[in-house]
Amino acid sequence: MEVAKLTNITRVFKIGQVETRALRGVNLSIQSGEFTALVGPSGSGKTTLLQLIGCLDQPTSGTVIINGQDATKLNRNQRADLRKGSLGFIFQFFALIPTLTARENIEMPLLLLRQKDSERKARVAELLQAVSLQDRAHHRPDQLSGGQQQRVAIARALATHPLIILADEPTANLDTENGKQVMEIMQRLNKETGVTFVFATHDPRVIEYASRVVTLQDGLIENDTK
Repeated sequence: MEVAKLTNITRVFKIGQVETRALRGVNLSIQSGEFTALVGPSGSGKTTLLQLIGCLDQPTSGTVIINGQDATKLNRNQRADLRKGSLGFIFQFFALIPTLTARENIEMPLLLLRQKDSERKARVAELLQAVSLQDRAHHRPDQLSGGQQQRVAIARALATHPLIILADEPTANLDTENGKQVMEIMQRLNKETGVTFVFATHDPRVIEYASRVVTLQDGLIENDTK
């Protein structure tokens, strides 16, 4: 099943009189269950592409179809609803709420969906076990290592049963061992749950885990290998 389709995507950023063409006519289809890496040097367009898939930005031209909906025709509130229902996010700097515990950070997306208390608790317990953090449930981010914080972020991204999880440089702030653990957890959850993962990276340690590698250069797809 096709979960994302981008057609003839361009993205131009304007600062004063200066135009930067981040994407120059990209066509990309993502199928359910893929574990795809968007790779390329800084400025290649991979993060911009990831943000468009995540409905965090709008293209200058072209269409972005997510779970059968044309995101380019949705208003801001409708795009927010699409993100809540279909997309999960893992950020380079973890983006955890510092005053909340690991359990509470994972629970936050479920509160936004007004899920029943018993269902929330069961889902959070399941996810803490999935990322092996049962014993850190009541620790705040400043009491966790970088690897543990990223595992909380992975669990939070999975909380609402999204179709696609988008990760921007998920290992950039981790050492080699923690980066390996994070990628192995993501890969295992991809296989066990069938959720689609798309991640932007230039880290060769991360690229080797991908089942599909989409290489960007100067705003265009240069290579696409499975």
